[in-house]
Amino acid sequence: MALNRQEQKQKTRQNIINAAFHLLDENKSLSAMSLREVAREAGIAPTSFYRHFKDIDELGLTLVDEAGLALRQLMRQARRRIASGGGVIDTSVNTFMEFIAANTNVFRLLLREHTGTSPAFRTAVQREIQHFVEELTDYIIEVQSVQHQTAYLQAEAMVKLVFSAGAEALEADPELKAAIGTRVKQQLRFIQIGATAN
Repeated sequence: MALNRQEQKQKTRQNIINAAFHLLDENKSLSAMSLREVAREAGIAPTSFYRHFKDIDELGLTLVDEAGLALRQLMRQARRRIASGGGVIDTSVNTFMEFIAANTNVFRLLLREHTGTSPAFRTAVQREIQHFVEELTDYIIEVQSVQHQTAYLQAEAMVKLVFSAGAEALEADPELKAAIGTRVKQQLRFIQIGATAN
């Protein structure tokens, strides 16, 4: 069945997004990416790019939004696993490490642009991380019955720690990745104990 015009437009837009993510490797940042490169990777003419995005910066902000959405979906997936009998910290870290392994460039984008040269990208990444912290805060309040301030500080510390571990695990071999995972689980338990003792 042939796609209608709107579906085709959406498919091409998604192809552009996927192409841009594919181009983001350890050597290429968002700011170093050219519109022509993205168009070539997506299999479209450079002029067609403008039917979907105003410019490469608008595409960049869309990539940050997509990466943030992927992270929040990841958190919901971890919650479902926990609900079916997994330990909170073990399940969350394992799910996060699986996400990094399967979506290296998505995570790399968030890491790189969090401290990148573009104020717009930095703000967008910070907003996505903030959403992640707020979701975790709500979850901590729900399961630990602590005050909002305590839950927020715990969530913020946990997210910073996990992001840092993720950055370390990005290029690590499987043995080192496992060691990083084990270490971060222990560190998260320290944070949780400290928060509940407060």
